[in-house]
Amino acid sequence: MFRYQRTLKEKVEFEGVGLHTGYPVRLAILPAPPDSGIRFRRTDLRDFEIEALRAYVAKVSYATTLMKKGVMIATVEHVLATLYGLGIDNARLDLDSMEVPILDGSCAPFTDALLAAGIVGQEAARRYLVIERPIEVRQGDKVAGVYPDRTPRVSYAIDFDHPAIGSQRIELELTPEAFRREISRARTFGFVSDIEYLKGLGLIRGGSLENAVVLDPEGILNTGLRYPDEFVRHKLLDLLGDIALCGLPIIGRLAAERAGHALHTDLAALISKRRDCCRILTADEVEPVLADAG
Repeated sequence: MFRYQRTLKEKVEFEGVGLHTGYPVRLAILPAPPDSGIRFRRTDLRDFEIEALRAYVAKVSYATTLMKKGVMIATVEHVLATLYGLGIDNARLDLDSMEVPILDGSCAPFTDALLAAGIVGQEAARRYLVIERPIEVRQGDKVAGVYPDRTPRVSYAIDFDHPAIGSQRIELELTPEAFRREISRARTFGFVSDIEYLKGLGLIRGGSLENAVVLDPEGILNTGLRYPDEFVRHKLLDLLGDIALCGLPIIGRLAAERAGHALHTDLAALISKRRDCCRILTADEVEPVLADAG
């Protein structure tokens, strides 16, 4: 548990294309002052700023999109997952287009660059959302929830009727090292059977085998997987990116089964509303509370 808020030591820069728009985009992630949180800034639109909060979620169809006063930033989940997973509280993200670059389809390029730049503590107490009672959202057999736990834990379960996926489950204690090692390299994935439909919706214009795992009815078109269960690990990555929209790190067990961006962001919204089920505490305040609970 970090006692103090954290930011980057220096700026890092990326260049690529948007997965859905196909537009070229440059992204810079910069240090930010304490208590400023995670904020996007559209440098192509007079530095218009959008805070990375659930209140600004506009679309959750195949990616999470933020919108404020008509200005959009699409596919934010991978970079937000990286910041959340590495324990970075304050950062400014400058981009010159409407979609975060997809890079290789995972968090690995973000993770490696941020760790190389360095993460530093700040002179402000880090605050946590401490879960005291379960909070859940359900839709049929899909569920996403948070539950009381002494340490941050995460789990995900999926079940796809496909020979390369099937039933997969992952559970781990969430630390920056566990995020880097177990989650960050998992790539987004999709099915050949959906390509024409998605293109008809104006999506995946920047998609390729270089930034996604693609499956046909028999198996995987790529040369191989980065983890044997890469699919469920990427779903967990998406969940972390979406839950980061709560605005504070969670102490509790975060879990989802057969969910997606819509359920993830619904959970983030519910957590923000259900203050009877959680408390905002500093690290110094958390320790006695957990000791009493134990």
